[in-house]
Amino acid sequence: MRYGYLAPLAAIAVVGCANTTTAEKPASTSSSTAKAEKVSINENPYPSTYKPYPGQPTAIRNVTIFDGEGGQIDNGVVFFTDGKITAVGDANTPIPADIAVIDGRGKFVTPGIIDIHSHLGDYPSPGVSAHSDGNEATSPVTADVWAEHSVWPQDPGFSRALANGGVTSLQILPGSANLFGGRSVTLKNVPARTMQAMKFPGAPYGLKMACGENPKRVYGSRNQKPASRMGNLAVNRQTWARAAEYKARWDEYEKKGGTPPARDIGMDTLKAALEGKIQIHNHCYRADEMAIVIDMAKEFGYTVSTFHHAVESYKIADLLRENNICSAVWADWWGFKMESYDGIPENAAIIQNANACTIIHSDDQDQIQRLNQEAAKALGDGRRLGFNISDATAIRWLTYNPAKAMGIADQTGSLKPGKMADVVLWNANPLSVYARPEKVWVDGALLYDANDPKRRPVSDFELGQPGEGDTK
Repeated sequence: MRYGYLAPLAAIAVVGCANTTTAEKPASTSSSTAKAEKVSINENPYPSTYKPYPGQPTAIRNVTIFDGEGGQIDNGVVFFTDGKITAVGDANTPIPADIAVIDGRGKFVTPGIIDIHSHLGDYPSPGVSAHSDGNEATSPVTADVWAEHSVWPQDPGFSRALANGGVTSLQILPGSANLFGGRSVTLKNVPARTMQAMKFPGAPYGLKMACGENPKRVYGSRNQKPASRMGNLAVNRQTWARAAEYKARWDEYEKKGGTPPARDIGMDTLKAALEGKIQIHNHCYRADEMAIVIDMAKEFGYTVSTFHHAVESYKIADLLRENNICSAVWADWWGFKMESYDGIPENAAIIQNANACTIIHSDDQDQIQRLNQEAAKALGDGRRLGFNISDATAIRWLTYNPAKAMGIADQTGSLKPGKMADVVLWNANPLSVYARPEKVWVDGALLYDANDPKRRPVSDFELGQPGEGDTK
């Protein structure tokens, strides 16, 4: 990466992978009755080595603030130091002397934008077969794969998402060819040499699942199960049944000891999902299929965090609210295959009007650069339908709600004291087609400044190429 004003990336520590299974030796090998310590599985074998870039205490005043949780402050102040939000308030908020102060008159501040559904790094640019690493389309059940093991940190899409879209965090998901596609990973959008150095510290893993056309098309075309929607559910249920048995064996071992169960990497993921340690993100378009998945989750005792794409969520918004399930949707994609045919541009607004959790996502390397505009389109469609949805609520679709669904809302997603100083200063209302990020901070470090070309990251892959770092 090239980032001239920052500390050299060579200073980033690279931490090796820990062993996935450890067993302690008996305290005394001389005793025939000595027993070995229980086998324990390392649940974090590829730990985050993320370290925030250096920043400085900064205050932005005279600015319109959307706090990310639906609140708006006019002529407000945002102050952050040591990588954390220190204060957010009106014009009377005290600002310490001798710190950097930015006059935001006529401008807007939001939390950093969060994309809950991205494939950057796994399907990087340029989009060639050699870079196509997002789908392990060799079996309908690939819960053993982890998206992070395909992430290419040099993907030029990361810096463009930061500079053009104000994206400071994003979840990288496997593709939707499989019923169980594998684990997702949450990243901080910073220049780094390794995936681990981008990995959001403390973020829970996700499990990507998919229903509908994609799995039955991929495997049915090979004369393999599933070839139908009932085949999808049959394979899903049988897999969850095996996962429940696997969990029971490990639970029994934890209680009574003895010989440890045989290790299964994929079942480790499903076991953790059953225990609530891994968030489930389900690619699902049709309302009837989402309802069936909700029943399946109750049958096996897990919960769904979010339905992704969810073009028919508007039909069951009350059911989603009652089950505390988010919908991550596009503003207006529809009709590109049969299960998307009933998509409507008012989808997000109807979900919001039912007081269900609404998220705008990208699923695209270009759309991630304009999620603010996508939210604005969905907001406009809702208002034309007669719903009174505020600008501040629409910003929540891009900030707090995805953070909540990803299990990181305690750390980011809103401008609250103590949270990460992931902050975007916009040159206009971010719901305007003319708005662009002027400055972007990640953990209080200024990583992009539209007025300073040196503060725009360019990946090593782009160096020396025509158009390096430009807007695409």
